[in-house]
Amino acid sequence: MRFWLVLILAAVSAAADLRFEDVAAKGGIDFVLHNSPTPEKHMIETMAGGLAVFDYDGDGKPDIFFTNGAALPSLKKTGPMYWNRLYHNEGNLKFRDVTEQAGVAGEGYSMGAAAGDYDNDGKPDLFVAGVNRNILYHNLGNGKFEDVTERAGIRSGEWAVAAGWFDYDRDGRLDLWVVHYAKWSVNDDRYCGDRSRGIRIYCHPKYFQGLASTLYHNRGDGTFEDVSAKAGIAAFPGRGMSVAFADYDGDGYPDVFVTNDNMPNFLFHNRGNGTFEEVGLLAGVAMREDGKAVASMGADFRDYNNDGLPDIAVTALAGETFPLFRNLSKGNFADATYASGLAGLSTHHSGWGTGLFDLDNDGWKDLFTSNSHVNDRVEMFEAAVYKEPDTVFLNLGNGKFQDVSHEAGLNEVKAHRGSGFADFDGDGKIDVVVSSLEGPVELWHNITSAQNHWLDLKIDRIGTRVQIGQQWNEMTSAVSYASSSLIPVHFGLGNQTKAERVVIVWPDGKKRILTGVKADQIIAVAP
Repeated sequence: MRFWLVLILAAVSAAADLRFEDVAAKGGIDFVLHNSPTPEKHMIETMAGGLAVFDYDGDGKPDIFFTNGAALPSLKKTGPMYWNRLYHNEGNLKFRDVTEQAGVAGEGYSMGAAAGDYDNDGKPDLFVAGVNRNILYHNLGNGKFEDVTERAGIRSGEWAVAAGWFDYDRDGRLDLWVVHYAKWSVNDDRYCGDRSRGIRIYCHPKYFQGLASTLYHNRGDGTFEDVSAKAGIAAFPGRGMSVAFADYDGDGYPDVFVTNDNMPNFLFHNRGNGTFEEVGLLAGVAMREDGKAVASMGADFRDYNNDGLPDIAVTALAGETFPLFRNLSKGNFADATYASGLAGLSTHHSGWGTGLFDLDNDGWKDLFTSNSHVNDRVEMFEAAVYKEPDTVFLNLGNGKFQDVSHEAGLNEVKAHRGSGFADFDGDGKIDVVVSSLEGPVELWHNITSAQNHWLDLKIDRIGTRVQIGQQWNEMTSAVSYASSSLIPVHFGLGNQTKAERVVIVWPDGKKRILTGVKADQIIAVAP
């Protein structure tokens, strides 16, 4: 009884301490996402909003890239209002728009972003997914990027929503997974809604024919090969929204989770021979435990309960809950949405971006979600709302979560979409940047007063796993909805002033062990 009382009191204290302040405007971030809403209610309009957080110039401060829409029906960026935008972190939570000098204004109707160093030159590159137009930017290292899409063999022509970098064959080079939503044309003119009242809405996903993901193998010479058919994933069309990676069964090869809109999610098990098998239903992550497929949006693939096994957190629409799949080991997952308390906490929310990060540095990963419904007229048809505040669910450390959003100051009601995570000011606390349709972005500065300790490990190799005590974390940049956060691996240490033992497992299986590492610092670790 005493133990539980202490735990409850600690949770209440943490809830009282967790605080955020939106500093986007005073920090110089004036970006507004223009999704070009039309009377025709084209589905692409409501699905924009991915972003990327990465230190493009290597100065140790994470920068922010926002994707943007385009004019309709042309799908062209007809002016600066439609440019994708890159903001350089100047320090002290101040940012400067460097889009033009960096050369990343982009083309077409952009949606998702993925950061990763595909050529191992120490400079992170950027992939931008969009409607019929994808772009691969090579980082030149002088503050500029070069569009190498055609030369690299990356194709366009389909509606790509999201993408992610991972090394599926462990050859030391990052490969690219691109998620597609569906076949779509600007000439599609199905009327959905209530004609008698003249209310037109975005059509249900069931009217869209899904597309398979594309897997590009990195040849190591700056070019990529489409190996989707060879790898076995071309046979699985879906209405993909996001992608996340982790080695869920501990066989040493990264696996792939793809969220699907109103159809079963995919879990592609990496066989280790260049091929994948889709095991979502068998593993227990395709649908909720009641057998219902939901409008799965964003995802994160991390260990939330400190048992060393990566779990899966998903966002969905109001009435569907935000599913949480707990890894049971041996390739199986259990639906922990109700057991964790997230079912009741999230059932009235609609979510897009999501991330499992230790926001109060107490040693337990909390859950942040950026929220809004997909249908801007949902209030005329359902007991749901369109625009919402973001939410943060505090991890109580006993397998359960607590909604502390209001106390934390997350009070801006918008049509939120993508989200990115990083310690933008170097104070050891994870901050959050969130996009929204036709509204100012938010940069939630974490001003939590609790003085818990922390440790960040700067690791170049995506796919690396790190253990400190009972905590595990993944080096990945694929997180949230159509977004990317390429940042050091973060650990909250609570009241511990040092990490007694840090175990680093590289993608090739080799280990490195550090002992007696002082807390409250960022350390670079190489094999």
